[in-house]
Amino acid sequence: MARIKPQALLQQSKKKKGPSRISAVTILLCGLIVLLTIFFLYSSYSHWSLRSRIQTQSRKSLGFEVEQAFLDPKKSDLPGYAILNTSKGTITVELFKDGSSEVVDKFIDLCEKGHFKGMRFRHVIKHYVIQAGDADSLGAAEDWTLKGKRYSQLDTSLKHEAFMLGTSKRKHDDKGFELFITTAPIPDLTEKLIVFGRVVKGEDVVQEIEEVDTDEYFQPKSHIGIINVNLKQEI
Repeated sequence: MARIKPQALLQQSKKKKGPSRISAVTILLCGLIVLLTIFFLYSSYSHWSLRSRIQTQSRKSLGFEVEQAFLDPKKSDLPGYAILNTSKGTITVELFKDGSSEVVDKFIDLCEKGHFKGMRFRHVIKHYVIQAGDADSLGAAEDWTLKGKRYSQLDTSLKHEAFMLGTSKRKHDDKGFELFITTAPIPDLTEKLIVFGRVVKGEDVVQEIEEVDTDEYFQPKSHIGIINVNLKQEI
């Protein structure tokens, strides 16, 4: 049997004791595992952080709504719609409880007292307004009728919407509470009316009233009036 030389044995011993190399595939796999672990931890943190913020905001919002309801419990109970039953048909109006609360309160109070029952449409101005009120005097609507002679010749204006419900800005008692429904956009609407609602159904009825024959003072030649007004929270 051949004998191994001492130098060959020394070289073999050094090779056995040397560290083993880590392959590139193993390094990539380890790096991928680390990245996935970091991504998972970040995703979990983001999820729970977002959930915590949403819950906090929900509690604040709920607390605000409860506080508002406690401060003004009657506001949510107010009717949101008025249904005007007229001799020409039904007109449904959405009331602006937030924007014109005082006028809406007055209007609702008068409705509950039956103030508008049997009220006549006193003036009808084409391409302008239809006006319902108790007074037979022309003084209350004199300025309206004068402007009506001009606006009845206009087609439209882009500044204000049609089918808005309002009452005059002049100081009046219960009997002087008039109703105006615009039949076309009016440039100086806010100068003349306190708008507290808009027609959401029955625009065709408003237009039918607008088309009736009137005299030189824009008073309907035939009797047209409000039969009654029903209040509802929803429609």
